[in-house]
Amino acid sequence: MQSIRSLTTTSALRGLVLAGALAAPGLAQAENVNLISADGTVDIVGEFVAFDENTYVIRTALGELRLSATRVRCEGAACPSLESGKAEADVILAGSDTLGQGVMPLLLEGFAGVLDADMAAVVDGTNLQAELVGDQGFGDALGSYLVSSSASDDAFTALLDKTASIGMAARRILPAEARALRDAGAGNMIDPQQEHIVAVDSIVVIVNPENGIEKLTMAQVGQIYSGQITNWSQVGGRDMPIKVVGRETDTGTAGIFYSAVMGQEQDSWQFVNGITIASDNNEAAALVNENPGAIGFVGYAFQRGAKPISLVNACGLTMSPDAFAARTEEYELQRRLYLYNREDVDPESKEFLDFVLSSDADALIRKAGFIDLGVASQEQPLDGDRARSLLDPNVDAYEGNVMREMLGTMIDYERLSTTFRFRTGSSRLDERGAIDMERLIKHLEKAPEGSKVMLVGFTDDVGAFDSNRELSETRAQQVLAELQTRAGDRLDGIELTYRGFGEVAPTACNAEDRGRAINRRVEVWMQAAR
Repeated sequence: MQSIRSLTTTSALRGLVLAGALAAPGLAQAENVNLISADGTVDIVGEFVAFDENTYVIRTALGELRLSATRVRCEGAACPSLESGKAEADVILAGSDTLGQGVMPLLLEGFAGVLDADMAAVVDGTNLQAELVGDQGFGDALGSYLVSSSASDDAFTALLDKTASIGMAARRILPAEARALRDAGAGNMIDPQQEHIVAVDSIVVIVNPENGIEKLTMAQVGQIYSGQITNWSQVGGRDMPIKVVGRETDTGTAGIFYSAVMGQEQDSWQFVNGITIASDNNEAAALVNENPGAIGFVGYAFQRGAKPISLVNACGLTMSPDAFAARTEEYELQRRLYLYNREDVDPESKEFLDFVLSSDADALIRKAGFIDLGVASQEQPLDGDRARSLLDPNVDAYEGNVMREMLGTMIDYERLSTTFRFRTGSSRLDERGAIDMERLIKHLEKAPEGSKVMLVGFTDDVGAFDSNRELSETRAQQVLAELQTRAGDRLDGIELTYRGFGEVAPTACNAEDRGRAINRRVEVWMQAAR
């Protein structure tokens, strides 16, 4: 089996730290610089040679190394002035290729349309350079935009070095990264004015369209990637070797996937010999489509005709990678896609961010194949998975009565995708709550007068059953109060109520921290007036 460190560029560079520290004595100390990534995994000392095309060139005992300024920051007296050396554009976005390649081209087109501008775009490798000209191309230049697509880690390095004004990340900023930026004067990176959720995404496990497999357990997926399962016949498929397609671990997509199927500790990840490492989502999908025995994982927007499969969690719950499950964040391999900016963000970048975060961008996000934060609805039929779970005969009579009470209530309502979540033992909403609240109000404003909306609370299973039901009602009541406060008289024609059902109807495993966090929620049910 292979260690993931042998597969990644980041870990290869990590091995150069000692080499840099033992650089030849002849290197002039005054000319030495230190190149460091935001998370500290790259830390190289060498003699500064040049800064060319947004790339540092340094000399070490192993020879000259070239590292993109979007991946590392430079420390030392010989470091160049980034204000003069950085790529030329009015607005520079750097980071996750999931956002940079997947959705930014369409968002820039949409932004140009709002400005009544013409956009001329040039793609050079992983970089997209766009120029906007007003009056449909006949007016003045409105601005230039550079999108540099690589990995989520690079978003925070670029913000730290001011080589980008907007960072793109397929994961939330890490505490160490936030502290480094705060200490550098960038502000509070988790403040709502600096941290922005632009979409949600499912990481989809894909197989070749010819493969008859429809679902796998999370454990089986982990065993496939670690080499414990090597043939499709071992999981109910035909006799065919499994070809495993993976990604570099410094990408947001891979980090979430490997943590979910192989455990949180990266040092323990061991990979099957012969794993193929795809450079990005597009290549991963192409490799799976080309090989009948292949398996891979990609962001929701990058399936490219490959066959998505459902996953079964440790509690036996089947999870399908559909848009509604992603919006409710109840699909285990889902994530939020973020944009970040420094506190001292420039007006041009702020204007673009305001557009991306508006409802005007929702259709563009959907067109790109991603899942916007708009409100969707879904019926709750008696023959559905949720209704069947509430009829479980293997529960005591007291809990069964609550389950049947919920069943009798929910069949008259559709569920909206808006779902509010809480920290453990708290009635405080998470960072997405404020965004969803305003979108929900705008959605409900369009409902016919006389429609009914119920805020329905749930908890994890930590604590006593009755206490959890009381807590679920408290949380539902709190969300209702906040909804009424924010809406003012905008929802006067809607009947608003709340209920709480405690720990019944979990949507994830209560055995894990992440599952319990998913289960601590307030759902929104709606019965539209006829």
